[in-house]
Amino acid sequence: MAKKNGKILIIDDNVQILNSLHLLLKPEFEEIALLRNPNQLPSLLYANSYDIILLDMNFRSGDNSGNEGLFWLSEILKHDPLAVVIMITAYGDINLAVRAIKEGATDFIAKPWEAEKLIVTLKNALRIRNSGMEVHKLQSKQQQLNEDIDKQFRMFRGSSDVMDEIYKTIEKVAQTDANVLIVGENGTGKEVVAREIHKRSKRSSEIFLAVDMGSLSESLFESEMFGHMKGSFTDAGEDRIGRFETASGGTLFLDEIGNLTVPMQGKLLGVLQNREITRLGSNKTVAVDIRLISATNKNPEDLIQHNLFREDLLFRINTIQIELPPLRKRREDIPGLADYFLSQYATKYEKPLIRMNEAAYNALVNYHWSGNIRELKHTIEKAVILCDSVVLKPDDFALRQRIIPDHEGDSLTSLSDIEKNAIVKALEKCKGNISKAARILDISRTTLYAKMKEYGM
Repeated sequence: MAKKNGKILIIDDNVQILNSLHLLLKPEFEEIALLRNPNQLPSLLYANSYDIILLDMNFRSGDNSGNEGLFWLSEILKHDPLAVVIMITAYGDINLAVRAIKEGATDFIAKPWEAEKLIVTLKNALRIRNSGMEVHKLQSKQQQLNEDIDKQFRMFRGSSDVMDEIYKTIEKVAQTDANVLIVGENGTGKEVVAREIHKRSKRSSEIFLAVDMGSLSESLFESEMFGHMKGSFTDAGEDRIGRFETASGGTLFLDEIGNLTVPMQGKLLGVLQNREITRLGSNKTVAVDIRLISATNKNPEDLIQHNLFREDLLFRINTIQIELPPLRKRREDIPGLADYFLSQYATKYEKPLIRMNEAAYNALVNYHWSGNIRELKHTIEKAVILCDSVVLKPDDFALRQRIIPDHEGDSLTSLSDIEKNAIVKALEKCKGNISKAARILDISRTTLYAKMKEYGM
């Protein structure tokens, strides 16, 4: 037997009608509540939640104006703006029906009713209620997400001059549909900036879709990005839209675009030029309307010089280029970021009294942070989990042996050597297992392969 759903409240001063509706509806719905006196409605609504309310329009003998019903309709909607209220009356007055719906009723039925039609009406109303609650839930989640992103970006931005300049650029570019390329080392917050641009854009109410281009193989690229038709290849069991169609109307964020092979770049360029895609297995073109934001941890000009990136694609994706500085170039922002992550993880791991002493702040500020903000975040999390005291000290971060003096930190050769040595040690520790080494280094396998190729390993 199918599970019954739906809690229904019926408000009518006629006992026979209440009993009749109870007998009719009880087999179809989860719960039927009855109320004769509408004056008891406020206290009942505060104590209970109903999916549908059947509300009589007239309670006083001889009054068929419907004013009482409209008054209680207004009171119900004040309590719950998402309430689904169906008005019932013995007088099939179309003008009264229109007025009730204009004032917020979901539907209107007249006495005497047809049993089957009434049940269908209520089940349709239940679907409306469930849809409304789901939309409200999604809107609440989106609002919370936006608030979290706002807070995250405020902390990410910090107070350094270099980030102030980047923020000014974000404000200028956000209101346009110009393609943006964000360049920066791993962990510098490229996706955070992309989301901030989207949030401030005219497309902010539409989807923001992030795609890790480094994770797409050539064989899957077209299917994932442009979609496919059923039967277009062995595993294509059904039609599927690609990322471009999914993001149409909103913002498409292509992360680590520098990892695309040249053939994949060519296919991407064609779509960006024509603003239309063709699904695999189809001859039909589909127009797409996306705001494109891309990101890479590589130097685009170096890639072009080594024939690893198409110059015409670079021109297409970087109408505006934003370069994010590594954390070691904005040390004044480290304490604020550290406090933000400390608060976040102290709450998560139920250690609300935890704090850092001055020496801990100094250690964090003077550390090199080759993994940038991401590394700082993970470092704080580990310290919060493992600490035995409410005061974090330098030793809690295990940074002392890895601190690099400022004059070395500014050396590009030194940075390359550090990165290369870290990869060598990780591979040695994992006996050449690429996946395990990538996890230790907190980078993707694709990025690790690229680094190994860069260093001739």
